Amino acid sequence: QVQLVESGGGLVQAGGSLRLSCIASGSVSWINDMAWYRQAPGKQRELVAAINNGGLTEHAPSVKGRFTIARDNAKNTMYLQMNNLKPEDTAVYYCNAKSYVNDYWGQGTQVTVSS
Repeated sequence: QVQLVESGGGLVQAGGSLRLSCIASGSVSWINDMAWYRQAPGKQRELVAAINNGGLTEHAPSVKGRFTIARDNAKNTMYLQMNNLKPEDTAVYYCNAKSYVNDYWGQGTQVTVSS
C-alpha cells in the first residue's frame, strides 16, 4: 500500500503563490506516475499536472505557465508550485500516485483564492 499526505494549501489573494507538497510512504517503489488533480464545488475532478518517474511533465492548459509540477524521488515527495493564482483555481487539490495495478489518493488540501 501507498499512503499520500498533502500539505501547503490555504487562503491567498489573486496573484499570489502557494506551494503544495505530497509525501508518499509505504510501498513507494511501486509508484510510477504521480499527478495533482483538483475538484471545485459542483465540478468534476480534473487533472492539473502529471509527472512520470523520469521527470517528464504535462500541465493542463488552464495552468500552463503558472503552475509547475516537480518530484524529488529521494524524498518521496511531489510538489506543485502555483504562481499568479486566480479565483478559478479555488478547489480541493489531491495528490495521486499510480502503480501498475492501483491508483492511490491523498486526502486533499484546500486552496482558496480571493479576488
